[in-house]
Amino acid sequence: MSSASEASTPKRGSLVNDPQIRGIFYQVVLVAVLAFLIYGAAANAIENLRAANIASGFGFLDQAAGFDVNQKLVPYSSSGSTYAEAFLVGLLNTLLVAALGVVFATFLGFAIGIARLSRNWVISRLASIYVEAIRNVPLLLQLFIWYNAVLKPLPGPRQSLDFGAGVYLNNRGLYIPEPLVGATFGWVWISLAIGTVGAFFFRRWARRQQMATGRQYPVGWVGLALIVGLPLVVFFLLGEPLTFNYPALRGFNLAGGIQVFPEFVALLVGLTTYTAAFIAEIVRAGILAVSRGQTEAAHALGLHNSATLRLVVLPQAMRVIIPPLTNQYLNLTKNSSLAVAIGYPDLVQVFMGTVLNQTGQAVEVIAITMAVYLAISLVTSFFMNIYNRRMAIVER
Repeated sequence: MSSASEASTPKRGSLVNDPQIRGIFYQVVLVAVLAFLIYGAAANAIENLRAANIASGFGFLDQAAGFDVNQKLVPYSSSGSTYAEAFLVGLLNTLLVAALGVVFATFLGFAIGIARLSRNWVISRLASIYVEAIRNVPLLLQLFIWYNAVLKPLPGPRQSLDFGAGVYLNNRGLYIPEPLVGATFGWVWISLAIGTVGAFFFRRWARRQQMATGRQYPVGWVGLALIVGLPLVVFFLLGEPLTFNYPALRGFNLAGGIQVFPEFVALLVGLTTYTAAFIAEIVRAGILAVSRGQTEAAHALGLHNSATLRLVVLPQAMRVIIPPLTNQYLNLTKNSSLAVAIGYPDLVQVFMGTVLNQTGQAVEVIAITMAVYLAISLVTSFFMNIYNRRMAIVER
């Protein structure tokens, strides 16, 4: 009896031939190899720092920087500021150009993507030429073109191009009036916040009413009245608590106002136009992914072309557009590190360039810079994923 049961029970194979055991073994070996490589790299870096008499750690951030930065969004001076403050200056400059680039590239990319599908032959061909010409030329070369071939040849301060209203353009940058707010201007900001919140809730209410009854409300006009009209009314009721400091020629240069440096303009224009070319193709592909029957059904209901595009096609196309659009936002932020090539004081130029050269803290500086770009990418992906989930099809 026992011999029969033993014969019916299959023999256990060798552990070497067990796929699960082999998988665990390979993973353990891979982790061990990676740990050894990381340990070796860290030990080698520590030994090199000791040999060069460079102290490791982040204490250097409290030391005096001793260099100036031409564009700064926070108070900073070469005499009293630290390396930590220099890091903040570079970080804010990076965030500024990345945020503006994302906004401008989105609007330009959507416009060009829709123009590529236009029935107007001239508009469609011009949009196609733009996309093919811009996205097939390296971004670094385009930055050099904008900076050296477009902005540098501009006239000097004495021969500045005058656009009126206190706006001047020369080879030292763009000069615009500087707004000087009064003591009561805070109420204008409060009214703007109230109007924005009101427009948001009105839009949600109007959307629910449209889903329930089919009736449409003037969301755009009401939002415009709340966001723009309400602050303007408060502004005039308070006696216009806003003045401007206009730039004026004094000696050999313009003084007063706000100076937008040519490095910033070249970088922003280059990033915007380059990324918009890729966004345009994403938008075009998203629109083409929507069934033509949706457009025909909208026309059958009496919707004109613009309403069909806004209410029917684009909401469905966004489900295809958002994932690759997120990648372009991340690429734009990372591509901003090319600013070092034209002298824009971003995080890489200020922190990984000047600070690293002065302190020699290569490991710490590079680690901080990598962590910053990783954090920016993760935050961007987080919010775009939330928006993507909101736009996803909800199955019943």
